[in-house]
Amino acid sequence: MIIIPAIDLRDGKCVRLIQGDFGKATIYSGNPLDVARRWEDQGAERIHIVDLDGSRTGSPQNRKAIETIVTQTDVPIQVGGGIRDRATVEAYLDVGVSRVIVGTIALQHPDFVSGICSDFSGKIILGLDARDNRVAIQGWLEETDRSPVAIAKSYEGCGLDAIVFTDISRDGMEMGTNVESTRELAESVDIPIIASGGVAGMEDIERLMAVEASGIMGVIVGKALYSGTISLQDAIKRAHAG
Repeated sequence: MIIIPAIDLRDGKCVRLIQGDFGKATIYSGNPLDVARRWEDQGAERIHIVDLDGSRTGSPQNRKAIETIVTQTDVPIQVGGGIRDRATVEAYLDVGVSRVIVGTIALQHPDFVSGICSDFSGKIILGLDARDNRVAIQGWLEETDRSPVAIAKSYEGCGLDAIVFTDISRDGMEMGTNVESTRELAESVDIPIIASGGVAGMEDIERLMAVEASGIMGVIVGKALYSGTISLQDAIKRAHAG
């Protein structure tokens, strides 16, 4: 299982939100490149970047900051937020992004996602963000009546590289990862799952490692790294040892 540090971008700055609430944002750095280099220096094998502004507007708003990180670090970068057309997918991949994450478009236009999975094999990740077992879209502002498992199953066999599953109610709260829902999703499909939301300390890493065999390939860690309640180096070391 790999440990993936997160960088959330808003107005070109590295921030963390609480449960996706833009009114509850903490700015951690005005220079996201410095943050990315810090994670690189500490051994990150991949970095997760979200364009928060893009997730709300439907198109990339922090592309310059993302391109700077991609071109000036050697860590594979996965990017989400506002990726809702082929041109955006191609632009990110052309600049060197390792994987792009699609969310809202996956519910609105499934055929589009199947098409880019076929054309860009191993480069497309599905982002499923849920609250009370219902997937939310449009930057978490709109809730659907579909469950993560139902949506994940509809993409079985289309060539997704992975699924990032986020429990919105826990995101940015450091209240513990929703291990049971993550395990349930992983067991329901043959697509690798990346856990996200609520990591508070090494105990969460341990709990996910205990069910890693269900199909959990990694975990995204955000606020716990910024607040210092978890060490990226220690988490990577423990994951490798496990």
